[in-house]
Amino acid sequence: MRQMRQKRPWRGTMADLASEAVLIGAGGLAILMQIADPAVGRGVASHSGFARDPAARLRNTLVYSYAVGCGTPDDVRRAVALVDGAHRGVRGDADGPRPAYDATDPDLQLWVAATLWDAGVRMHELTFGPLEPEVADRIYAEWVAVGASLQMPAALWPPDRAAFARYWEAAVDRLVVTDEARSVADALLHPAVAPLWMRAALPLGRLATAGLLPPRIRAGYGMPWGPRRRRRFRLLLAATRVVYPLLPGRMRHWPRDYCLGLLRGTRRPGRTAG
Repeated sequence: MRQMRQKRPWRGTMADLASEAVLIGAGGLAILMQIADPAVGRGVASHSGFARDPAARLRNTLVYSYAVGCGTPDDVRRAVALVDGAHRGVRGDADGPRPAYDATDPDLQLWVAATLWDAGVRMHELTFGPLEPEVADRIYAEWVAVGASLQMPAALWPPDRAAFARYWEAAVDRLVVTDEARSVADALLHPAVAPLWMRAALPLGRLATAGLLPPRIRAGYGMPWGPRRRRRFRLLLAATRVVYPLLPGRMRHWPRDYCLGLLRGTRRPGRTAG
């Protein structure tokens, strides 16, 4: 009997990991975790364009993510300049129980970078299997560049994965899903205006987001969950593990190439509403 070939462990770089389109499936997880911090949630609710044009908001987020994750130094500079411009003036004073917020607050920038790390690595491991410890350590050390591009002081990033796990557990325990966060989540997951391709993908996006969220946070957003949805989520993950790695690289990396083309001016965005 022919022996089955053992699957070789994944040993890529941060740029390789960030290039995979499957990570978009954890985008909802990252955003909902970010805005479950009341200060971030208030800032996004006050200044974000989710409700007005969710496709454009998604496109801009992906352009930034691909630029800092796998772009050239020039790509990073362009993307950071755009984000800095968007964040300028994003601040507000405390209002009763509602916290103050400031897009340049290093602690909030740390939280945003941490959610991107957690969501990206989790989605990659759910698709390709656990990272080898030395690979995970190397990519983790590289990830500080993502936070630094948000103006987070590099020294603020937890020094290793064990320190990150402690930071993450404490940070998640402090999260509170506010009415403002629920409003943003509703605009993201149930947009009133969206192109056909986005509306077609949203049911799977909502299922993936609900399944990946911690149970307490999922309940805070009022997302339905039970045995039937749990089974559907597990089937979605199983299908992704089988099908996605078989796709050709040009398909798996098309969103990266498209978004970097937008940033470099070699592509034009399509229509965002329909």
